[in-house]
Amino acid sequence: MDPRLRRRFDLVLEEVLRELPPLVHQLIEKVPLHVEDYPSPEVMARTGVRDRRQLCGLYTGIPITHKSVQHSGTLPDVVTIYREGILAAATGPDGRVRKRRLRQEIRTTILHELAHHHGMDEDELRRLGYG
Repeated sequence: MDPRLRRRFDLVLEEVLRELPPLVHQLIEKVPLHVEDYPSPEVMARTGVRDRRQLCGLYTGIPITHKSVQHSGTLPDVVTIYREGILAAATGPDGRVRKRRLRQEIRTTILHELAHHHGMDEDELRRLGYG
């Protein structure tokens, strides 16, 4: 990934994170947010996504609606967002990344993946406008 594009993404991400409400920050403390350029081949295979630019984020873990004491030895939950997918979603027909759209895509992706932690599925998220 172009270092300038990565830096631009990261600056906008910092802005978005600053503007998120305290409740979301509390969730991120419990479910860490990782940022990667693009999904690994293993993630691509597991999710069935063929074009890595189509994947903006991924929640990995056990939703709190399904957790029990039996899950005490499992790996911690994590939300990963992918720069390449989010940048692709924020790119206009002229090939330029739109800052307003980039902000919106970053925010929506973070909230979407955190909602999976709370047990929401894709259909519920689509109905709420976070699909």
